Amino acid sequence: MKRSLLPKDEPRQRLVVTFSRGEKLKYIAHLDMMRLWHRALRRAGMPLAYSQGFHPQPRVAIASPLAVGVTSEGELMDVFLQRKVSLDFFAKALREQLPEGVEIMDVKDVWPRLPSLQSQLRFVEYKVETGSEKTPEKINEAIRSLLEKESLPWQHYRGEKVHKYDLRALIDDIWVIRAEGPGCILGMRLRNDSRGSGRPDQVLLALGFADPAKSIHRTRLSAGTN
Repeated sequence: MKRSLLPKDEPRQRLVVTFSRGEKLKYIAHLDMMRLWHRALRRAGMPLAYSQGFHPQPRVAIASPLAVGVTSEGELMDVFLQRKVSLDFFAKALREQLPEGVEIMDVKDVWPRLPSLQSQLRFVEYKVETGSEKTPEKINEAIRSLLEKESLPWQHYRGEKVHKYDLRALIDDIWVIRAEGPGCILGMRLRNDSRGSGRPDQVLLALGFADPAKSIHRTRLSAGTN
């Protein structure tokens, strides 16, 4: 008889779920979002694996929690199960328990001992809409000027504390998606790893946009140089 390669106390299955988060849930904080997923998974009858210790918790983890007010079509989540289920059953049962505003885009079965999604993450991509009346020429000039910089000392407040860092080191690329008519839409590829996380609103300020973004939509999370 073939033996399992996993110890008895380890999860039998690890699923990576790609999901979207729309307008109706963009103001939900991360902890509330986790409670939403835990509740949906339990109601769907999933055999969740739990952490060990005095207060076991479902082994469910979202990579790079989404900021409040941001929508997304490429969120990634790890779900560990005590026994294996089919991907079709998982997706169908879970979709029936999710509220409007969350949609499962894809489910993949991966080796349980692979590194966490968060540790693999390197970059995130955004689509950012502004109401600026800047001309396309001015926008492209501001982008070129920023990307040519070797460093950009920056700071912003977190509560009462000042957070200082090199903003340029957190920017991989910026491009124009649309710059005709009122406002414009920019694409941004920002670093998101142990060295720091780029914030679209701070990048807009560095580009000289005085007004806050009209909308920020996260389009992709990626590992390595992909």
